[in-house]
Amino acid sequence: MRWLLLCHALCFSLLKASAHTVELNDMFGHIQSPGYPDSYPSDSEVTWNITVPEGFRIKLYFMHFDLESSYLCEYDYVKVETEDQVLVTFCGRETTDTEQTPGQEPVLSPGSFMSITFRSDFSNEERFTGFDAHYMAVDVDECTEREDEELSCDHYCHNYIGGFYCSCRFGYLLHTDNRTCRVECSDNIFTQRTGVITSPDFPNPYPKSSECFYKIELEEGFMVSLQFEDIFDIEDHPEVSCPYDYIKIKVGPKMLGPFCGEKAPEPINTQNHNVQILFHSDNSGENRGWRISYRATGNECPQLQPPVHGKIEPLQSQYFFKDQVLISCDTGYKVQKDNAEMDTFQIECLKDGLWSSNIPTCKRTENDLERELESEQVTE
Repeated sequence: MRWLLLCHALCFSLLKASAHTVELNDMFGHIQSPGYPDSYPSDSEVTWNITVPEGFRIKLYFMHFDLESSYLCEYDYVKVETEDQVLVTFCGRETTDTEQTPGQEPVLSPGSFMSITFRSDFSNEERFTGFDAHYMAVDVDECTEREDEELSCDHYCHNYIGGFYCSCRFGYLLHTDNRTCRVECSDNIFTQRTGVITSPDFPNPYPKSSECFYKIELEEGFMVSLQFEDIFDIEDHPEVSCPYDYIKIKVGPKMLGPFCGEKAPEPINTQNHNVQILFHSDNSGENRGWRISYRATGNECPQLQPPVHGKIEPLQSQYFFKDQVLISCDTGYKVQKDNAEMDTFQIECLKDGLWSSNIPTCKRTENDLERELESEQVTE
């Protein structure tokens, strides 16, 4: 019994001594089983850890392979793995097809690390010569092989040996994350009484990581109305109100929103001449955005009646702030205003809903009056 215990301890010590690890950091190299090309020893275990720079992967290929064959490679084997997964396990001889052997197919690591372990059990009934393998670092084409879409380029991807970089289409700026393309949209000022405002690239997906700021600035007395159009598509969340992308509308001290999702907000009558529209997008999503048409109206002025022997242009049923009309008289008459005669007279609807002046009268000119009197005398 004591002899058996001593033998067990000695065998365990020898087994532990035969297992060792080799660290490799070169861009290429050569790996062989212990004793190659002679037969490899029993109870042997060697691990080669290969590390290459980021941006590269490792290509392993075998020039010779001759190991003991066993079911599921339970005796002798070569195991190729990464930090968290086994890529493949080989055993057997190249001339047989009972177990998986490398053949001519190379093994590629998904990243910059690969671990190769050779293991032989306590006995070999035949002489097996082991393996002869080579490895090399190969460039990763991140533009075509990147699996994580969250880390891919928004617009253009450019691959180089050992890495890649992103660039953007004309009119876009590369974000500080060096992959997202954003737009500069913070100085948009609208001063016309009607207009259309959209998210960038509408109706195509709006850019990521952008802060857009639009201002409608009109003269005091106007009131802006906003109408969201049918297409409204801003990234949303089923449980939290607009945590990713959103649009807000600021009217004076009041903030409306945030708005997001697929249902457009109802029309908004701001009752103000200054309106600010803020649009925020985060670094993900492919939503189409939004489109707003706006119209500004002011206080309504009273209806007008043209003077006797005169006319108003344009003559319409309603007049609002800033509308202007021109008063003129029929042939033989002049516009009379404040004891002065003129051909035409213009008035304007003011912001308080009053006209800038009363309607003038039309007075027959002195020449026409004299000619009419002379005509009457001749007739008598």
